[in-house]
Amino acid sequence: MLLSLSNEPRDYAWGSTSLLADLEGREFTDVPEAEVWFGDHAGDPADVAGGSTLDTVTGGTLPYLLKLLAAADPLSIQVHPTIAQARDGWDREQGLAADDPARNYRDANHKPELIVALSDRFEALGGLRPVADTLRLLDALGESSGVRALRERLEGDSDEDALRDAVGWLLSGDSQREVDEIIAALAGASSDEFDAELSAVRAIAERYPGDPGVVVALLMNYLVLGRGEAIFLRAGLLHAYISGLGVEIMAASDNVLRGGLTPKHIDVPELLSVLDTTPAEVPVLAPAPDAVTDYPIEVPDFALRRIVLEGTPLSLEVSGPAMVLSTGGEVTVTGADGVALAVAVGTAAFAIDETSLLLSGAGEAFIAQPGS
Repeated sequence: MLLSLSNEPRDYAWGSTSLLADLEGREFTDVPEAEVWFGDHAGDPADVAGGSTLDTVTGGTLPYLLKLLAAADPLSIQVHPTIAQARDGWDREQGLAADDPARNYRDANHKPELIVALSDRFEALGGLRPVADTLRLLDALGESSGVRALRERLEGDSDEDALRDAVGWLLSGDSQREVDEIIAALAGASSDEFDAELSAVRAIAERYPGDPGVVVALLMNYLVLGRGEAIFLRAGLLHAYISGLGVEIMAASDNVLRGGLTPKHIDVPELLSVLDTTPAEVPVLAPAPDAVTDYPIEVPDFALRRIVLEGTPLSLEVSGPAMVLSTGGEVTVTGADGVALAVAVGTAAFAIDETSLLLSGAGEAFIAQPGS
């Protein structure tokens, strides 16, 4: 059985007025359109054709949340908890109202996530850079007292301890003078090795003047994805999306610990308790040269597959409750009963009790299902 899913875009301030509209072939909007949720999460369950919502079909048991994400401005720097951390935080915050701005945990689940670029250029920050590399980047910022203070924070016994100390200090509220000096130094900074990183952080500083998260961004890896390329962001990994359009899938959770570039609540001690400060590059996962790309992510909550249709129908095995999101062209999905469902761009088909699906047409789609 196939159900047709849609949802209204969420109007977060960082959203784009054009990216989703352009994808769907409609007029641009006057308000930002940031995310479209395709899932049964209580925060915004998808609409089912006929008038119900997906949670009434699944009982709220879908293990993943699939989204379209359209960023015109940087999202907050953030990190997500492990299951154990989420359960502990959820229990500790039971006395807080669901909409209390001081609440960190909206549910008791972890939130690993994968994002695949739909735009030709998708910018992100992911993971913390090795300290030795960041010290070379700081050479481009001169010798103000703010830069010297950050250098001193980064000269710990280990990269992990030094980065934890630096992030905590930057977000503490006690370093604003140094933060302002470092941001001011960005204006005239140049570096052959780190030109792209400096340009990206300068643009972030223009959007968030004086925000300590601008300097946290200087400690992070800068990533640029092309269409079909993806990154996986595990629990504990500091990250932020900067700009672009993508398909995002995650465990069914809305747990976010923020670390800058936001007017929202930042709980520094809780952030540091969840944050993994081990420096590491975030691998960019390339699309396959043929019609089907399976992104190699081994989590129990979700798996994601990209399908490029060129007129030849494809029969694909699926497991568990599966979802087919159309992101371009013409896509039709047929279930075991032979009933075909045309899936408009920006909408999805939800498959109940299907072991295989037939996709036909000429376009692009993503299949989401529970993971391994």
